Amino acid sequence: MFRITRLTDYGVMLMTELAQAEESVLNAAALAARSRLPAPSVSKILQLLLKSGLLESVRGAGGGYRLTRDASGISIRDIIVALEGPIAITECSLDHSHCDQQDHCTTRSNWNLINKAVRGTLGDISLADMITPGFKPVLHLEKRYADIRMPMAQGQ
Repeated sequence: MFRITRLTDYGVMLMTELAQAEESVLNAAALAARSRLPAPSVSKILQLLLKSGLLESVRGAGGGYRLTRDASGISIRDIIVALEGPIAITECSLDHSHCDQQDHCTTRSNWNLINKAVRGTLGDISLADMITPGFKPVLHLEKRYADIRMPMAQGQ
């Protein structure tokens, strides 16, 4: 099964809380309360997002965290990479992978194309999209092999 981790799911939740907040800065306790997430998890995620440059910290009274750029300029891909590392469907989709099968693998180039499509799609979905009610992503996939791999039904 292909899925993001709970930590990343929580990270997207926290980022949407920050994007929707009327206050420009929220502290970890406020984010934990708003999102109903455990405070230790919130602190851990905030530190990772801070380290990746998606958040900045504000010191002093009323301090906390804020987005480093507008919600429309932060993609879901940015958040996933910050919390999980590079996106790769298969081991060989990672840069600098060392697969024992790569010399005779017939599917590697296709997995790389699929991985590129997944990365691109996640890169096209912004944090602003995630907080928009009724958001429907537009996928940009090529149908390169549709006519040679899928037989047409009679009458089409």
